Amino acid sequence: MGHGNNASMIAAWISLISNMVLTILKLAVGLLFNSQVLLADGVHNAGDVIATAASLTSMRISKRPADEDHPYGHGKAEVLSSGIVAIILAIAALYIAYESVAAFFEEPAKASVVALIAAAVSLVWKQALYVYTIRIGKQANSKGLIATAYDHLADVYASLAAVAGIGLALIGERYGLHYLTYGDPFAGIIVSVLVLKLAYGMGQEASDVLMEKAVSQEKLEQYAALVLTVPQVKRIDRLRAREHGHYILVDVRVGVPGEMTIQEGHDISRQIKKAITDRHADVDEVLIHINPWYE
Repeated sequence: MGHGNNASMIAAWISLISNMVLTILKLAVGLLFNSQVLLADGVHNAGDVIATAASLTSMRISKRPADEDHPYGHGKAEVLSSGIVAIILAIAALYIAYESVAAFFEEPAKASVVALIAAAVSLVWKQALYVYTIRIGKQANSKGLIATAYDHLADVYASLAAVAGIGLALIGERYGLHYLTYGDPFAGIIVSVLVLKLAYGMGQEASDVLMEKAVSQEKLEQYAALVLTVPQVKRIDRLRAREHGHYILVDVRVGVPGEMTIQEGHDISRQIKKAITDRHADVDEVLIHINPWYE
């Protein structure tokens, strides 16, 4: 797992630095050339900078081992950060939408080729970042990094909207098509809707984990089948599991022959834990309670 953690941290740092550079680029060009959609995209990126920084901090916290105050580990720190990011993104989206709608009531700003180039650079850069971070996030099973990857993906769509909006505005100016000159603020509205949708999805997932939503029925059935591979287990009295950030906690009660010794019961517990953790790398802890069973 060590290698996965290192790769996740490197990916998170690359994401953070890239987001900082792109934020400065978009906000500067957006302000200088009065591009609504680039400003929107820049605000989105600024949200990403906070997001990635929160994700980095929380990834470090969530990797800490369990301690006296946190006996189940710190796995939820990552999920908490994606909840905070969701709120930041939602606020940014509403701000962008407001500014873009306001732009329709003014004379359209002159579209600029520099803004188009900035949007195109962002599009290519973000697509590369998405492909890279989603691969490492899935390998390391890091919720924080996967959230960062989806952030990059939302930026890909946002940059695509920016390229289209600025491109249409340039075409409108060139050929005297007045309605096309509003392409930039119109694209700004599209970007804000994309950001809102992303924020909603992230917020919902974070609240599911924080509220300890149980894992899927399908996974519970897989765990049950593995418990029953231990020959001395006569029945499963109860089986529960919950997500705890980037790992899962399983809680199982089993019936074993009542005349067994404590040592034998202990050995069975170890076999059950091994059966599950060998097949499911994301299971961090298996809590086993043994009940006596008689014919």
